[in-house]
Amino acid sequence: MPEPGLPDFTLETCSSITAIPKEEWRRLAGHTNPFLRYEFFQALEESACTSEATGWTPSHLIFRSAGKIVGLAPAFLKSHSMGEYVFDWAWADAYQRHGLDYYPKLLIAVPFTPSAGPRLLLDNALRKQLGPEQLHDLLDTLTGNLGAHSWHLLFPDTEDQKLLHHDTELHRIGCQFHWHNHGYGNFEDFLAALNSRKRKSIRKERRQVAEQGISFARFHGREIPERVLSAFYVFYQATYLKRGQQPYLNKRFFERLLAQLPEHVHFIMAVHEDEMIAGALFLTGEDTLYGRYWGCLDEYNHLHFETCYYQGIELAIDLGLPHIDAGAQGEHKLVRGFEPVITHSWHGILHPGFREAIENFTREEADHVLGYFNDAQSALPFRQQAPE
Repeated sequence: MPEPGLPDFTLETCSSITAIPKEEWRRLAGHTNPFLRYEFFQALEESACTSEATGWTPSHLIFRSAGKIVGLAPAFLKSHSMGEYVFDWAWADAYQRHGLDYYPKLLIAVPFTPSAGPRLLLDNALRKQLGPEQLHDLLDTLTGNLGAHSWHLLFPDTEDQKLLHHDTELHRIGCQFHWHNHGYGNFEDFLAALNSRKRKSIRKERRQVAEQGISFARFHGREIPERVLSAFYVFYQATYLKRGQQPYLNKRFFERLLAQLPEHVHFIMAVHEDEMIAGALFLTGEDTLYGRYWGCLDEYNHLHFETCYYQGIELAIDLGLPHIDAGAQGEHKLVRGFEPVITHSWHGILHPGFREAIENFTREEADHVLGYFNDAQSALPFRQQAPE
């Protein structure tokens, strides 16, 4: 698809991360964000977590100019909407009621990962030349050529948002809760920033966990023994099975993740009477601790909050990371010092009638999300508004 002003410029897809030279991916994606590492997508494919059978057919985007790779993007042809965290089930249902196909759709995203970051891995020259209208036109055309009915780009960072935003396109926003270190040297410094009632509540929760005889152990990188990974995977599975779902990721994925990206991986395991009873997986980026997966078999008072949030805060402080992204959902995070942040996604709907209806929906939805965000900001538990 040649684009005016960009000689020999094309956009194509490939069916495996291995079809892209590793050095090209690393050149454009860097090495600090664990979810953009070549090895992360390789682990997903090698474990068959992203495959046609799972509804995640790899279809990574390749931008070329004069035959040279000038941009990449992680992308998949999807036959469902699971594992995305930007929910479009109602859109799919509306298509079905009208006898139309919603799937396949082209998804530009990191699988199973509702964390903002770069999605369009473009070299500087291409980013300067490519405008929002050109990009949307390219994606619309590619989507049609693939036999898909829509494209969706989820959780872009601010640089990609500049390239995606223009007035006639479908833009959705959401709200998550993230923790920020406002100069805390330890957990007590963080507690001191909270109002008295919330500070007492958190101390009570932590005390009740300790009174149940539960302690915590940290494991990092190549020092993680197989018994810890095996125990964690049992806990992780339980989180899904309790809801009647199969887990998105298999043990092979976690084995490959640990083998290929050990420098990013941390486990916090809860221990009771010398037995591991729960665990949480964290990944580290340049300035962020990502809290991703957690699980336990039995119920213990406040164990989830302690393992995923309070232990996570202590880990972030110890590692010198100023930010925790603990994933989607969770007003319960707000009262524990996690602050609301707006997330973004862009959507290309090829059917003109549904495009108009979805555009109206996203505008109404945005009003509700912004109202919720403002309410959440006013409910922060700090003694005074945390500094910017």
